Amino acid sequence: MEINDKNPVEKDELTGDKLLSGHEYDNIRELDNRLPKWWVWLFIITIIYAVIYLFVFDVIKIAPHQETEYTNEMAAAGSAAPSPQAMVFDTTMMPLSDQAALDAGKAIWDKNCVVCHKALGQGLVGPNLTDNFAIHGCRYFDLLTVIANGVPEKGMISWKTQLTKDQILQVTSFTMTLKGTNPPDPKAPQGDPCK
Repeated sequence: MEINDKNPVEKDELTGDKLLSGHEYDNIRELDNRLPKWWVWLFIITIIYAVIYLFVFDVIKIAPHQETEYTNEMAAAGSAAPSPQAMVFDTTMMPLSDQAALDAGKAIWDKNCVVCHKALGQGLVGPNLTDNFAIHGCRYFDLLTVIANGVPEKGMISWKTQLTKDQILQVTSFTMTLKGTNPPDPKAPQGDPCK
């Protein structure tokens, strides 16, 4: 440690930097260094940004807060989603038979159903849909209800919040075309036999 007679400033022996007086702990003394310029400017910029942010969001309110944005986006998404209450099916409905509807149903099947029922409907996690057995009923209406409302206790999700009513009719109609086919490696029959 070096002390200059003219200027009684203590300096560090190793670096020659000025030491602060009265700042010592466990024989460690602090240096009186200036903060780096980049750090000082970053600090000033954050203060300026905070003032602008406060002014824009809370004083003149020209931009919405995050909570308001989130609420608005959720409301917009909710209005765009299919309405579950609109999913009312007639018990006497018949499967769609036009090729365009069946092709649309197959596209929905390939995108959403293959994971649990395999490509040909022979069953994996979900039941085999090609045999003459059914867990929740054999009628078209029964299958519509299962697809729309799901069977959560069995792992089948409700599709009425993700598909429109027409899409549910299409995929259900396509699923009905799988009955009676003989795919390779089918899952064992489950449920009651259909009459």
